[in-house]
Amino acid sequence: MEEDAEFKLTASNLKKLGQKKLTREEKKNRQRALDRIGIPNFLSFWRAEKKKQGIEDKEKWLRRTAVEILQLNIGLYCNQACNHCHVESSPKRSEMMDRDTADRCLHILQNSPAVHTLDITGGAPELCSNFRHLVTEARKMKPELKIIDRCNLTVLLEPGQEDLVTFLTEHKVHIAASLPCYSAKNVNLQRGSGVFDKSIQALRLLNSAGYGKEGTNLELDLVYNPLGAFLPPAQEDLKVKYEEELWEMFGIRFSKLFTITNMPIKRFADFLYRRGELEGYMELLVRNYNLNAMETVMCRNILNVGWNGQLYDCDFNQQLDMPLIQTRRSLEEGDKQSDTPSRRPPTVWDLETVNDLNGSVIVVDNHCFGCTAGMGSSCQGTVV
Repeated sequence: MEEDAEFKLTASNLKKLGQKKLTREEKKNRQRALDRIGIPNFLSFWRAEKKKQGIEDKEKWLRRTAVEILQLNIGLYCNQACNHCHVESSPKRSEMMDRDTADRCLHILQNSPAVHTLDITGGAPELCSNFRHLVTEARKMKPELKIIDRCNLTVLLEPGQEDLVTFLTEHKVHIAASLPCYSAKNVNLQRGSGVFDKSIQALRLLNSAGYGKEGTNLELDLVYNPLGAFLPPAQEDLKVKYEEELWEMFGIRFSKLFTITNMPIKRFADFLYRRGELEGYMELLVRNYNLNAMETVMCRNILNVGWNGQLYDCDFNQQLDMPLIQTRRSLEEGDKQSDTPSRRPPTVWDLETVNDLNGSVIVVDNHCFGCTAGMGSSCQGTVV
């Protein structure tokens, strides 16, 4: 990490400008790129596309349906520093969810029978102090709950984590593991030297524990994201290739493959901007806009919680400091609402149940073209 030129440039900008100013500059760069190709803001574009396709819909805002997934980003500390990371995690970050906030999230989960999935992410969530507490208590509370651990794989080999695979197995935790390619060269290019070999070693440990094998009820999904400024290939076609390569070369089995579009924010946006590729990437996303994806984008049935307890429509909005507008009670005025966040971001302490958010307005911006391009993109892969 200390020797990587890309990481050092991003870290230098972050230190010089600060997170909020850097985020504002990033947003301006995206909008300038859209302005140069004659594209309005995301909401206006969505409304125009509906009209173009003859869809009669007076709804001005994108609204949440019923929240079914509670996603917790419990910390930004990570043992890796990947060049595509939208969270800007690294071993230098120290932000982590404390016990009081974790317990409040569990309180909301208990009061929200519609939530069928607890999605725990980071950073490397397993290295956060309250990861095991959250998993243990959530499993006790809801035996049938789907608990997802968004795992970078190499964390399984970290000192002090020797019993992690056993813990995940005993609590029937669903693993969503990042593996951006089945070749060492491409993975190491994106994630760092030696990461591929460690990832393969970790996958073998998971397979040995029963993960990825039929009949064990231990799901091991892999997550692919492109190495550059292009859209991911068809998810099912790529899954076949992954299966062939990982089985033939390493004897590894897995459950599903999810393809995720790189969002033009944070470290990846900085990467594109320095190379003069941001405008071209935004044009690619807009050109491949899929109106059908708007019906199933992940922000419509998810609530995202930051490490400090603040509430967001998705993990991308969290990293851009675009909090939830408010709870349902403040949205009952309908058209009087704007898509400008309130001054004090709502937190888990303002919420008793996710039901309070049903029908609430979702905050959108120009980065949202990333979730609606091609077959759509979400934390669960394609959406169309």
